[in-house]
Amino acid sequence: MRVVVGLRNPGSRYEGTRHNVGSEVVAAAAAAGSVSFKRAKRFIRADVAEVHMHGERVVLALPRTFMNQSGQAVAPLLGYFGVESNELLVVHDDIDLPFARLRVSIDSGPGGNNGVRSIIGSLGTKSFWRLKVGVGRPPGRTDPADFVLRRFGKVERPEIDDALVRALGIIGVFAGEGGEAARRAAGESNTG
Repeated sequence: MRVVVGLRNPGSRYEGTRHNVGSEVVAAAAAAGSVSFKRAKRFIRADVAEVHMHGERVVLALPRTFMNQSGQAVAPLLGYFGVESNELLVVHDDIDLPFARLRVSIDSGPGGNNGVRSIIGSLGTKSFWRLKVGVGRPPGRTDPADFVLRRFGKVERPEIDDALVRALGIIGVFAGEGGEAARRAAGESNTG
């Protein structure tokens, strides 16, 4: 079994923002698998959906916590399902990655993403996979914290939608073949 978590800030106020692109990817994976999210067990602060991808059982999760407390949702989720951290894929935004580019990594620091920082703190390890989606750099002197809470512009949206489709394919590779294969697939997805 593998677990795929899309980081977000919950609530309609944050829908479509750069910071929530990870949750968009995971929600699209649930839709592609024709499954719906349900509230997890009381002590797990997340909505979950179970799907079969490439012959593997995958738990898709969207934390009910705000981004900065993502670890409070992820650690109990892994404990409940008995999943090791190296079978976890966290999907999140990245301002240091070129716009609409994808990268899969493991064992790296939070890179300024407080959701990832929270997960590292709660799990006590950096040894989990991340699927990063490039959301662009803040223009001028714009505070990165403000920038990631902005929605994508109309011109940007088609390119992000294409990245979401490619990200779905990478989740499928992660489900069926694991993290290293997903890392290769992410690199290949950027050459088109």
